[in-house]
Amino acid sequence: MAHRLVLGADDLRDRVDKVLALRLLGVSRSTVQRWITEGRVLVNGAPCRPRDVVGPGAVIEVDPGPAPPSRAEPDADVVFDVVFEDEHLAVIDKPAGLVVHPARGHARRTLVNGLLARPGFSASVVDAKDAEGALRPGIVHRLDKDTSGLLVVAKDDVTREGLKRQLAAHSMDRIYRALTIGVPREGTIDVLHGRHPRSRLRFSSFVADGRRAVTHVRIVEVLAHGLAALVECRLETGRTHQIRVHLSERARTPVLGDVLYGGEARGTPLVALVARLGRHALHAAVLGFEHPIDGHRLLFQSAWPRALAAVVAELRSM
Repeated sequence: MAHRLVLGADDLRDRVDKVLALRLLGVSRSTVQRWITEGRVLVNGAPCRPRDVVGPGAVIEVDPGPAPPSRAEPDADVVFDVVFEDEHLAVIDKPAGLVVHPARGHARRTLVNGLLARPGFSASVVDAKDAEGALRPGIVHRLDKDTSGLLVVAKDDVTREGLKRQLAAHSMDRIYRALTIGVPREGTIDVLHGRHPRSRLRFSSFVADGRRAVTHVRIVEVLAHGLAALVECRLETGRTHQIRVHLSERARTPVLGDVLYGGEARGTPLVALVARLGRHALHAAVLGFEHPIDGHRLLFQSAWPRALAAVVAELRSM
């Protein structure tokens, strides 16, 4: 889908590749640069270079190009659990530390590499609407590297599109469990979500322009006399880093061990726990959806990982 952006009076002057990478959610700066090189980006009707500077009044037109062929190689050594599989899809229980698909800095040993080593998975199941679809064949939704738990992957185009429709309609059940620093207020967080204005690695709910993000938060258990809590987060939408952003920025109770969003626990008795844990305490515990082919409702649950259970036990003893 083509994009047309008109920079307003409040927009700062910056390189066109940086501007587009910030404005186009889900599109990396390297992809923007490739589109510019291919002549797919026009500034005020003329071709441009990635380093060209644009400012207020500039009209930027983008005609996204197809993703390059995937270079992902099958890797049978990638370890993960398959909790359900048929000829159309598979439900994976992903361990913490495993990246879902190849990206900058993670070209190999991802979940996609492992899936391609299994019978029935093909690198050709690529979403043509996804600018980087060739890097993530069959991937419908993602989990962050250090988030463990359930996700569903598609083996064919019809199944992928059916699952995507359920995600868009908010009819897929996705419940996460997390340990937080402090005790959040129960309720619904309903805010806009977009790129952080000063960090390419982060997202934020404090944006003037973004997509709606909704998380329902419930307290399961207060731990360590209020130093921490075990919470349940039910996703209505699924934006990148959504739960981590909402718990940090809106609830003021970041996920334990989430260094990117302030969950490192400095200055609290939780520091030693975080150091031993070596990940953030977020787990995709429940996944439910309607099978896109036969229409049956499927529901899966993943047990709280041992490492996180050990942390909960220690918190209870404080």
